[in-house]
Amino acid sequence: MSLKPDAIGKKIGPLEKAYTWKDAVTYALGVGAGFSDLQYCYEKDLKVLPSFSIVTLYDFMPELAEVSGVNLAGILHGEQELIFHNPIPPEGTLITEGAITHYYDRGKEKGAVIVAEFETRHSNGQKLFTSIATVLARLDGGFGGEEPPKEEIGFPERVPDVELSDTPSEDQPLFFRLSGDIFPLHVDSEFARMAGFNRPIMHGLCTHGFACRALIRGLVPGEPERMTRLKVRFSKPLYPGLPIKSQIWKEEEGKAFFRTVNAQTGEVVIDRGIVEWLSLEEMERKRKGEGSRFEGQVAIVTGAGGGLGRVYALELARGGAKVVVNDLGGAKDGLGGGERSAADRVVEEIRALGGEAVANHESVATSAGGEAIVESALKAFGRVDILINNAGILRDKTLAKMEPESWDGVMDVHLKGAYNVTRPAFVKMREQGYGRIVLTSSAAGLYGNFGQTNYSAAKMGLVGFMNTLKLEGEKHDIKVNTVAPIAGTRLTEGVLPPEVFEKLKPEFVAPLVLYLCSKQCPVNGAVYNAGMGFFSRAAVITGPGALLGDGKEVPTPESVAASMDRIKSLDGAQEYPNAVAAFGPMLERTRGATVEV
Repeated sequence: MSLKPDAIGKKIGPLEKAYTWKDAVTYALGVGAGFSDLQYCYEKDLKVLPSFSIVTLYDFMPELAEVSGVNLAGILHGEQELIFHNPIPPEGTLITEGAITHYYDRGKEKGAVIVAEFETRHSNGQKLFTSIATVLARLDGGFGGEEPPKEEIGFPERVPDVELSDTPSEDQPLFFRLSGDIFPLHVDSEFARMAGFNRPIMHGLCTHGFACRALIRGLVPGEPERMTRLKVRFSKPLYPGLPIKSQIWKEEEGKAFFRTVNAQTGEVVIDRGIVEWLSLEEMERKRKGEGSRFEGQVAIVTGAGGGLGRVYALELARGGAKVVVNDLGGAKDGLGGGERSAADRVVEEIRALGGEAVANHESVATSAGGEAIVESALKAFGRVDILINNAGILRDKTLAKMEPESWDGVMDVHLKGAYNVTRPAFVKMREQGYGRIVLTSSAAGLYGNFGQTNYSAAKMGLVGFMNTLKLEGEKHDIKVNTVAPIAGTRLTEGVLPPEVFEKLKPEFVAPLVLYLCSKQCPVNGAVYNAGMGFFSRAAVITGPGALLGDGKEVPTPESVAASMDRIKSLDGAQEYPNAVAAFGPMLERTRGATVEV
């Protein structure tokens, strides 16, 4: 026996496969998609075929062969089951790990059966699908193992409820092999003849993709995300260019049996097919239920030893996130006198809830500290998906009394601190193709507050930081937003009246921040006020303005004064997504300028 007994349960992976929308489209074209189902072929609003998940097999199968010791001369892909947990995003990295779960013995003449199961997650942390591959090892039977279990599938004795036809092209294998299966049997005529075929044959997984498209078309038109399970047995080879029919029998709501047949000969090419899908109601419940859950994600929260940061960390952990709880442990002015153990206590709280967390005591005020905070996430959990920049200090004085140390100290923690942690986190998120970043501003920054010029300048500076970072992260699915919270924390204790402080629980701010951290959040580059359960959006808007002069002569101060009502008017004011867009109306108004009265 060549099969290695100790291979069962031995971990394979993680194996990483980066892909873009072009890879998803290449696969779709390889399984016959075209203008008739453009949603799989056009990057605008692209939907990825669920069967695209089979591309992970091309990396996993060689590892399975090496671990098991199977005789490669007798290997055949017998069955394939896919369980879909979430739709596959158009781009990112697929991270796969699993193991061989069973060996079965069919006897020396019939060979062995190897069953492997593996799970694939996206680089955004989302669990995408589970794959169960059954491999026939024709030359490895007779080792005395248990027989494979018998599975009875009772196909209804009636004509199919749905029958869909298609015809792979003569060149179909040439397209499909671009997705990873470059075995010469499907392209080399001489090799095919040596293997006993008249000419190159279709890839079984290519026919599998044709079947998947047919099932979606016949059962959940235009909604591949509703498919939850697809199981098949590969039974006969098929030559390219021959017509096929997918025959579907609906068993119950959300489940059907199917087979794919060679329409010319009647031979069954794919047999024992089972497909399951979500009803419209179940799909809607799933969308609503996803909410702000964070399973498989890693979050960093700075300044998380108490107040808002502690609440954020606890709620993220309750949602399934693994959390890095950062807190230097200093007093509210950042000069010491605090508790270094604050972060450790929050970690203990998270672990008591059954969650995973590590403490970090680095200062955000240095570049080395920021790097170390992100590195602690990577070392403990291998990734970073969420960053909440919450660390802060106060050194309040009027400008006339403010020495450089008080100005610099606040800038170092709030503005430079956000840069120090965000930059290394952003680099990692960009590699992953996903991230959520929340910055913490303040009403003092947005509107001003007496005695806080340093704090106000830093907090408004974060809005400018966000406005540009949102543009740099957009194409990588990194969303950056800002919250201006009002809450009872160690920073606001003594600043707010006691009766107000009691009403400002940090828990009333957290729901908005959690939403901004979620995968479902569609917002990018927005500022929100939050406190006491009240939420509102704040924005920079630009009024229509006034054009003075003819564009050739410089306007006078007197003309500005005379036009001040129009200049300061916000009637019809607009938001602009970036500086170029904001410049457009000005350019348009001054082109061919005439004096506006």
